[in-house]
Amino acid sequence: MTRRVRKAIFPVGGLGTRFLPATKAMPKEMLPVVDKPLIQYAVEEARAAGIEEFIFVTGRGKSAIEDHFDFSYELDRVLSERGRTADLAAIKAMLLRPGQVAYIRQQEPLGLGHAVWCARNLVDDEPIAVLLADDLILAQTPCLKQMLDAYTGGNLVAAMEVPREQVSRYGVLDIGAESGQRVEIKGIVEKPTPEAAPSNLCVIGRYVLDPGIFDELGRLDRGAGGEVQLTDALARMIGRVPFHAHRFEGRRFDCGDKVGFFEANLAFALEREDLGAACRAVLGRYAKVGASRSKG
Repeated sequence: MTRRVRKAIFPVGGLGTRFLPATKAMPKEMLPVVDKPLIQYAVEEARAAGIEEFIFVTGRGKSAIEDHFDFSYELDRVLSERGRTADLAAIKAMLLRPGQVAYIRQQEPLGLGHAVWCARNLVDDEPIAVLLADDLILAQTPCLKQMLDAYTGGNLVAAMEVPREQVSRYGVLDIGAESGQRVEIKGIVEKPTPEAAPSNLCVIGRYVLDPGIFDELGRLDRGAGGEVQLTDALARMIGRVPFHAHRFEGRRFDCGDKVGFFEANLAFALEREDLGAACRAVLGRYAKVGASRSKG
């Protein structure tokens, strides 16, 4: 019987250097897409998938994340006094219950695999979900819920095809048999050259991991970039536990990239009933300006 996935790890210790100076004093995971920070989207996705315990692997200067998911008595009082009931309800709805959330410090930036390993003592002998807030997914059914509905044990990753010239940014999968959205994985390579890549099916930031991953990560072997790579640990487990990819339904935005972050703001704003029409009008005006400039 497949064990239920109850816990999720959120690696949020990165420095966010691609968004400097905005991230000099603010965690990149707190960058807002429309009116919610990236990390809130990730937590909401996990909650929608039935996750009950939330483990944040943080670094220096990340206290804003802890504050975001905590009570703010002063703000609550002001909103209440001003009759801002909708805003007050929205804030209370995002709070996690006492005992549901834990914070662990990743003392050195040694990669995603190391961040996941840092949470090992908070995970019992059970499968664990991992969500990267940088990867924002717009989907009718949240991506992690799609994965957990399909999960039958072992290791499962979310995957999408990317242009061959972009595979060097990803963990790339060597694929076997396919059945619907489910793909058997025979191997995985971290950030290969386009010529060396086994396919153009790549891992994006959603994982459901067998608990044996912590033993592999505990070797602390360094891989690409001198970091402890989660993909290397997954590769070493092939043949011992099942390994599959899930071709998720939805649109993924790379919010670790400035253009991807800009596009995410556009896409999420356009989906909003309260903002969509106004945003389309604004885009229409800019399209006319761009057309006139190109003619000039």
